[in-house]
Amino acid sequence: MSRIACGVVAGPLYLVVGYAQAFTREGFDLTRHPFSMLSLGSPGWIQIANFVVCGALFVVAATGMTRHTRWGARLIGLMGVGMVLGGVFVADPALGFPAGAPDGPPTSTSWHGALHAVAFGVAMIGWIGACFVFARRLGGWLAVVSGLTGLLLMVPMAFLGDPGGTVLLYAVATIGWLWTSVLSLRLSRPAFSS
Repeated sequence: MSRIACGVVAGPLYLVVGYAQAFTREGFDLTRHPFSMLSLGSPGWIQIANFVVCGALFVVAATGMTRHTRWGARLIGLMGVGMVLGGVFVADPALGFPAGAPDGPPTSTSWHGALHAVAFGVAMIGWIGACFVFARRLGGWLAVVSGLTGLLLMVPMAFLGDPGGTVLLYAVATIGWLWTSVLSLRLSRPAFSS
């Protein structure tokens, strides 16, 4: 299996594990809580592992993408590193999750919560940047989809903290994870000409 193929698996794995928990964890609400909050509570280790494993898979995939574009590969790697760090440094309890957490946003941010937010930013910068680099590097429909995905990934950033922002983030991020899989699949094909 090529290293790039790790990127084919990482996006769907992250989504399946995340959504499976979202629909089974008591008190978790997709309209209010981002996947990051699944790292909290006793079953939180599952989401921590999800972040770390999927992030590591993207880093491995990035090492195989360098033959297509070094900057695109570096940015996918940056996204993966951001995911790993997002797993290591967990978000703060808030918005009523897990049970017993304050119902609103946190009144103060812990050091690990602050580092989790930085990791999220790092991952998003890498992800959005990779979309635009691959849009420029690739041709045809995949270039168009890459550029559109990059634009879509920027939209929820303007709505973070708003009631509808979390749902928008899920919709756009799901498109983004699928883009990473399609891109990785395309780049892993021997017939792909760089």
